[in-house]
Amino acid sequence: MIRVNHLSKRFGPHTAVDDLSFVVGEGEILGFLGPNGAGKTTTLRILCGYQPPSAGDASINGHDLTRESLEARRHIGYLPENFCAPPELRVGEYLRYRARLKGLGRRQANLRAVEMMEKLELTTRARQLFSQLSKGFRQRVGLADALLADPACLLLDEPFGGLDPLQRQEFRSLLRKLANQGKAVLFSSHVLPEVEEMADRILILDQGKLVLSGDCVELLQRAQRACRLLIEVEPGTTSIREDLVADFPGIEVEQLGDGKIMLSSKQDLPRPKLFKWLAARNEDVLSFANQQADLDSLFRSILESSNQSATPSKPAGTGADRQ
Repeated sequence: MIRVNHLSKRFGPHTAVDDLSFVVGEGEILGFLGPNGAGKTTTLRILCGYQPPSAGDASINGHDLTRESLEARRHIGYLPENFCAPPELRVGEYLRYRARLKGLGRRQANLRAVEMMEKLELTTRARQLFSQLSKGFRQRVGLADALLADPACLLLDEPFGGLDPLQRQEFRSLLRKLANQGKAVLFSSHVLPEVEEMADRILILDQGKLVLSGDCVELLQRAQRACRLLIEVEPGTTSIREDLVADFPGIEVEQLGDGKIMLSSKQDLPRPKLFKWLAARNEDVLSFANQQADLDSLFRSILESSNQSATPSKPAGTGADRQ
């Protein structure tokens, strides 16, 4: 449904999206996760046809965004992060107006606007001015707008921002229903719990690059494999930390106290090799304990690693500060 192939976007010397490739299938919800400035919004704007890519290509429902831009956009429903509508328009008339802009005839536009208001529980707000709506209802109007032409693909930029817990739950339920109807849903967020609760698969971006992808189970398994290991040996063993550092490069070794050592690595810890190493030294090992990791710790460790390897390159005045 949505195919992205080696997509890049540059603003002068600043690269906002760097060689990004992924696919969102029919009935799938893909979560775009990353801090502010990771390239999420820029990618969504390219997929909506608002901005051209600097390199690479993308297609929506089989239509190339460059060669068949108009046809590709017919299959897209887009909800921007800060959705707004003319404040003087009422909800019902705004949706009818938008439906006509999307090519629906007058009668079909009226029917579709009514249908979307019923589906999103906006019927009681049909005659209310947009300027009088709460943030939650504005988001509902924005999603109704995105769904008017019954698109195959939904692109949602930070859709949960400003919603209260009940509204978030209702919004998540609606997106799941839409996915079950066969729509491909791509949404962005910088909040891990939102993505973890909603997405079938997660793509983690940082500084325009894809740094990790997989479903929640795969990522959790990776987090658990890379979890920390606490080893407690008989107090008074003074050289074990220095020897571990020397014999296991790439593993972080932290002395927590007399006899307590924490081992951690961004890769799988070589537990069998560690156990054999300790046995060969005839260490008096009192305990081993896994320090269970979760997606949040994996996410933070990935971003820390990415930030440490990056070099500052964002100049002032590129217009790309909020990508």
